[in-house]
Amino acid sequence: MKAGVTARWVCAPAWLLALAVLPWWLGLPLLMAIAALLLFATLEGHAPLLRRALRWGLPGVLFAFQRGLGGDAFAWAMALLGALAGFTLLAGLEAWLDRGRREQVAQPELRDWPSLALAPIGPGAVVVELVPPQWSQGSCPDPRGGEARWESGRFVLTDATVERVQARASFSPDGQWFVACTSRGLVLLDRDRGGSYRLRGWELCGWHDGPWLARGTGPAMAWREVFGRR
Repeated sequence: MKAGVTARWVCAPAWLLALAVLPWWLGLPLLMAIAALLLFATLEGHAPLLRRALRWGLPGVLFAFQRGLGGDAFAWAMALLGALAGFTLLAGLEAWLDRGRREQVAQPELRDWPSLALAPIGPGAVVVELVPPQWSQGSCPDPRGGEARWESGRFVLTDATVERVQARASFSPDGQWFVACTSRGLVLLDRDRGGSYRLRGWELCGWHDGPWLARGTGPAMAWREVFGRR
C-alpha cells in the first residue's frame, strides 16, 4: 500500500476521534469553517483534503453532541437526526461543487455537433452494377478466342475440361471465369488461377470483378465472400 493511502487511513479516523472527544460546540464551528474553505478555496489541491475532513468529522461531532446531551435514548435520536440532516447537506454541497465537472463530461462542445452530424457513418457505399450472364446451350464462345465445346456431359476448353455438367454455360466478359450448370448448382472455373469449384444450390446473378452468386431468395454475393476470402 502506498504511503499516501496509509496516511489518509490513519489521519481520517484520528480526526474523527479528536472531534468526538472535543465538545460539540467546538467541533461544529470547525466543520463550518472547513465547509467555508471548501466553498471559497482557490487552490484545487486542497479540495480533496477538505472534503475528507467534512466526511470524517461529521460523525465525531455528532458523537460529541449526543454525549453532551447525556447519552440517553433522546440524545441518540437527536444525533441520528443530525446525521440525516448533516449528510444530506454534505451530499448537496459536493453535488453543487461538482456541477461544472459533470456538465463538462456529459456534454461535448456545442461547436462539435455540426461536424458530428455531417460526419459519414460506417464505410462508404459502393454501387455495383452487374453484367448479366450470357448463357449458351451447347458450345459456348470464348472471349479469349475459340469456344468451349460440349461433349457428352462435359465442356472442353482450350486450357481445361469441366466434367459432369449440363449443356448450359457462360463465360465472364474478360474470359477469366467459366461457369457451367449442373442439376443441383454450378461449377466455377477460374482459368487464371486454375481453380475449379462446385457450388450446390447457388445461382449466377452476373459479373463484376468475377462472378456474383445468390442462394435461394438471398442477396447476391461476390465470389470472394462465397469462398470465404477477403
